[in-house]
Amino acid sequence: MLKSRGTLLVSLAMALLATTACGSSDSQDPATAGGAGNARHDKLPQQFKDSGVIRFAGDSHPPYRILGADGKTVTGIDRDLQQALGEVLGVRTEITIVPGLPSALSGMLAGRYDAFNGPVKDTAEREEKFDAIVWMVTRTAYLVPRSGSAGIDASDDLCGKRVAGVDGSIIEDQVVRLTDWCAGRNEPAVEFIGLADTNGTILAAKSGRADAVGMTESAALDAMAAEKNEFTYVTQTDEQGAGVDQLAMLVPKSGGLGPVMFEAFEEIFANGEYERIMKEYGLEKVAVDEPKLNTAGAQ
Repeated sequence: MLKSRGTLLVSLAMALLATTACGSSDSQDPATAGGAGNARHDKLPQQFKDSGVIRFAGDSHPPYRILGADGKTVTGIDRDLQQALGEVLGVRTEITIVPGLPSALSGMLAGRYDAFNGPVKDTAEREEKFDAIVWMVTRTAYLVPRSGSAGIDASDDLCGKRVAGVDGSIIEDQVVRLTDWCAGRNEPAVEFIGLADTNGTILAAKSGRADAVGMTESAALDAMAAEKNEFTYVTQTDEQGAGVDQLAMLVPKSGGLGPVMFEAFEEIFANGEYERIMKEYGLEKVAVDEPKLNTAGAQ
């Protein structure tokens, strides 16, 4: 009887172990998988070890953050990158959609979020409060409705036109540079229409409120693919002040997460995950060879 009972207990234990293994193979919790003995996890500030989660903020900005029909589900480059970083650090990652860059910045400083993946321009001013991890570059593009009557066939034609863009984004700076170029040719300034998110800027152009939409070139390509034959785009030139801007993830300095997050970026570059994700979204042209930390302040 005792032998039979022992055999039964062993069988139940083996069955329970098998069930647990099957479940973990489908959806492994990074915090469980990478916590103990994970050198990156061990370097995390204590609050992240305790919570087991890093909270990201992000506005709706395809292809970086694509908000599902339920208003909650987020897919896109950001989600894939964050999951890859979370696996390296042995924590879960969460993302909350906020209404634009100012909300993301103020939310991080208030402690509601731990990071913002941008892409946002790395500047010396931002580096005073945030660690900036550069993970891509970009050129500014202007999405133009094919049905519009503004006559924009090249970036030169943007002088005197209305351009919608996200408030506080890199596009706002680019429009200032473009306006300076226009002034040098005795042409009227570009009128910038600042809105909360990318979806709003596209709607502004489709409704005729704006003549074009300023955004990263990768975002312009994604918008054109989503609404075939609705748009074309032009690209700002170096002469017009475009250049190639470095775009970064921002992490509040006060939390101590930035340097560890930078090391996690180094690891996904080394293990091929970064290259795989950038290739999946067709962003090879704006990928960088290696991540960089706080480059603007050193210039």
